[in-house]
Amino acid sequence: MRVELQLLLVLTSVFLHFASSEIFFEERFEDGWKSRWVLSDWKRAEGKAGTFKYTAGKWSGDPDDKGIQTYNDAKHYAISAKIPEFSNKNRTLVVQYSIKFEQDIECGGGYIKLLSGYVNQKKFGGDTPYSLMFGPDICGSQTKKLHVILSYQGQNYPIKKDLQCETDKLTHFYTFILRPDASYSILVDNRERDFGSMYTDWDILPPRKIKDVNAKKPADWDDREYIDDPNDVKPEGYDSIPAEIPDPKAKEPDDWDEEDGGIWRPPKIPNPAYKGKWKRKKIKNPNYKGRWKTPWIDNPEFEDDPDLYVLKPIKYVAIEVWQVKAGSVFDNILICDDPQYAKQVVEDIFSSNREAEKEAFEEAEKVRKAREEEEAARAREEGERRKRERDHEYAERRRRRRHYPHDLDDYHDEL
Repeated sequence: MRVELQLLLVLTSVFLHFASSEIFFEERFEDGWKSRWVLSDWKRAEGKAGTFKYTAGKWSGDPDDKGIQTYNDAKHYAISAKIPEFSNKNRTLVVQYSIKFEQDIECGGGYIKLLSGYVNQKKFGGDTPYSLMFGPDICGSQTKKLHVILSYQGQNYPIKKDLQCETDKLTHFYTFILRPDASYSILVDNRERDFGSMYTDWDILPPRKIKDVNAKKPADWDDREYIDDPNDVKPEGYDSIPAEIPDPKAKEPDDWDEEDGGIWRPPKIPNPAYKGKWKRKKIKNPNYKGRWKTPWIDNPEFEDDPDLYVLKPIKYVAIEVWQVKAGSVFDNILICDDPQYAKQVVEDIFSSNREAEKEAFEEAEKVRKAREEEEAARAREEGERRKRERDHEYAERRRRRRHYPHDLDDYHDEL
C-alpha cells in the first residue's frame, strides 16, 4: 500500500509539472499536418523550388512515424506553419526538432527558423526576416556547422563558437534552450553539447569588462619565479678545472717520428670533472607576485539590456534551406517553455525507435553495398567484353592485311 501511494505521488508530481508547462507548438506530422503548413512559391517561377515528400524515409525505426523530406536535388525549400503568437519574456524558450540526413548531402542546410510579425507564407523565402535560426549546415568535408543565429533590433548575430553538427545518416534531435537570465544550452540527442551566455557568446552588446590599455606593470612588480641563491658559494679551485684533459688511454704510435712530427702528445678528451661555467643554484623567489596581467575594468560603452534574451513575439515556425542533394527528413518540431518535457519527448521516441532505426540502416547499407558490387561486376564484365571485341577486330584487320593486301590498295586508291 505504501509503495502504491509513493508511486501515485510521483505520477501526480510529474502530471502537475507538465500541466504547468506551456507547449506553443508541437508537430509530429500526423494526420492533418498539411492544413497547418504552407508551402511557399518562392523560387518556383524560376524552376528552383523543391517539394517535400511525406515519408518516414528509407530506413526508420517506425514506418508510421513520418516527417517531411526534401525531395528534389539542387533546389530551395521553404515551408512554414503559423502558431499562436507568444513571447519568451520572463520564461524559458525551448526549440527542438529532429532531422535525418539520408542523403550524401554534399552541401546544404538542415535548420529551422522562428519568424515574427506578419509573413506572407506563400512568399516566404531566404530574404524573410527571422528571430531565430537553429540547426546544422553541411558543405563538403570542412563545414559541419551548427548554427545559432539570434536577431536583435533588426540585425542577425551568429554565435561566436564553432559548434559541430552530426553528419551520419541517422535521426538526431537538436535542442536550443534560452533562459530569462540570457544563459543558454544546446543539446544534441539530449546530451548537452554547449552552454554559455548571450552576453559573451554573441557580439550583440559590448563586453561588460575590457582590459585597461593604460595600465602599466608597477616598477616594483617582481615576476621572477626563481632567483639565484645569494648564499651559494663557488667551490674553491672550481675555475682551475680544465674543460679538456689528455687522454690517459692514448699511447704513442710505434712508428712515431719526432723529427717529422715533433714530440708526441696524447689527444685531448672532455674532462669528466669539468662542469662548465659556475652558476649559482636557483631558489624560489620569496617576493614573486606571479605573472603580471593587464587588469580588467568596467567598459564605459557597455549598457545593459535586461531584455537581451527576449525575441520579437513569435508567430511562425519555418524551414528554409537549399540543398545540392535532397533527402533530409524533418520531424518532431517542438516549441515550449519546459526543458524537461522536451527531454522526455526525445527519450520516448529514442526508447522505441533508436535501435530499430540503426538495424534498418545497417540492412539498407548491406543492400546498397551488394547492389554497388553487382553493378561494378557488370561494368567489369562489359569492359572485358568490349576489350575482346576490339581485340578480335584488330586481329581480323591484321589477317586481312596479310592475305588481301590488294584490297587495302584499292581502298587507298578510292580515298
